[in-house]
Amino acid sequence: MSTGFGELKLFSGSAHPELVEEISKILGVQPGQARLRRFPDSEVSFQIDENIRGTDVFVVQPTSAPVDQHIMEMLIMIDAFRRSSAARITAVVPYYGYARQDRKDKPRVPISAKLVANILSAAGTNRVLTMDLHKAQIQGFFDIPVDHLFAAPVIIDYLSRLDYPKLTIVSPDAGGAERARAYAKRLDAELAIIDKRRIDDGTAEVMNVIGAVQGRTCIIQDDIVDTAGTITKAANALKANGADRVLACAVHGVLSGSAIDKIEKSPIDKMIVTNTIPLSPAAAACNKIVVLSVARLLGQAIKSIHEETSVSSLFV
Repeated sequence: MSTGFGELKLFSGSAHPELVEEISKILGVQPGQARLRRFPDSEVSFQIDENIRGTDVFVVQPTSAPVDQHIMEMLIMIDAFRRSSAARITAVVPYYGYARQDRKDKPRVPISAKLVANILSAAGTNRVLTMDLHKAQIQGFFDIPVDHLFAAPVIIDYLSRLDYPKLTIVSPDAGGAERARAYAKRLDAELAIIDKRRIDDGTAEVMNVIGAVQGRTCIIQDDIVDTAGTITKAANALKANGADRVLACAVHGVLSGSAIDKIEKSPIDKMIVTNTIPLSPAAAACNKIVVLSVARLLGQAIKSIHEETSVSSLFV
């Protein structure tokens, strides 16, 4: 499989090799040969074990925890490919870390999402393929092309097959209303919004439920579930307002801290996430968590980028 940018080469960082294996099978290519190790002092050691001169390289690395370690690995890999004369280097970042630090909402704070965009470009990245950025305008932080995919087709397909009656899609805050509305439209469901007030970093107090939820199946829709504080408080509020059952779905299952314990104790029947991030052993053992694969979606996008064909059909 080669085009004007040469043969397609797919390489994996240490963040999510299982996802790369899935993508490679879909594309019908073998993962690239390289050695990614660490020196005794924890510095990254990387060496490419095949000729990549004049090839179209795709480096797959979600910047999940440990975030800084995985970002540094990706930068060093990209630098190695650039210095080895790859024709083009695409950073495939299914989960873009630091995306929530996308503006100055307090005095004297960084815009870390922009900083990460800058260092990816500086390392030699020619384009970026990512999925469900926390804010779509982060694409504007890059001075290189960005292909921004959405996991909605995968999640909506799963939800539609559950065939629950009286469906309501719930946004856990006002900021996610547009995304929840898109899900509601495609599932022919009602829309509800949780009016919340954030108390301090990482905590939120649910205030009101706006919309009809009594006697209905409610699906809370978000892009990231991190500590699960917001989503479990939303579930409690929905139950208190008479919801029959509560499910939750998020693209990126960060699930840090005591998230699993909160989900286990909450009225959430199912917590649906995708495999943009590998699950921790505790999350994998949780019976409430359902993981959907986005490997085919990423594989289709990689194939289209490599063949220089349109990927607009995937941006839905």
